[in-house]
Amino acid sequence: MVTKPDSASIGAVEHANGIAREMFERIADKWTLLVVANLGEVELLRFTELQDRIGNVSHKMLTQTLRQLERDGLVTRTVHPVVPPRVDYRLTPLGRGLLITVTGICMWVRDNLALIETSRSTFDARSTPALNES
Repeated sequence: MVTKPDSASIGAVEHANGIAREMFERIADKWTLLVVANLGEVELLRFTELQDRIGNVSHKMLTQTLRQLERDGLVTRTVHPVVPPRVDYRLTPLGRGLLITVTGICMWVRDNLALIETSRSTFDARSTPALNES
């Protein structure tokens, strides 16, 4: 006998799918990847150290990225009661789990870089005349 799922279980699945989509978007964001990678290389970084290591990221964008990562439980933020204020960031165990995946992706890119570059060159050589004709 086949039973239809009830609205509560459908709602739970939709909720889980929504969170999954949000996390995929967050993880695919270049700033998130750079923050996770840099915090993975050095256990603890101050905001300015992280900004210097990443380069070309605005104060506002780094702040937004770190807040989202903290909200998602990937990063911890520690404020030290000193003048000027000192704020440190580190990966949580959940963030370290993501680091393993990010590291795997980076290794895949490194291991396949020559094949990717060859494919791009071949594609570009085929596609360039068509672009010039239009």
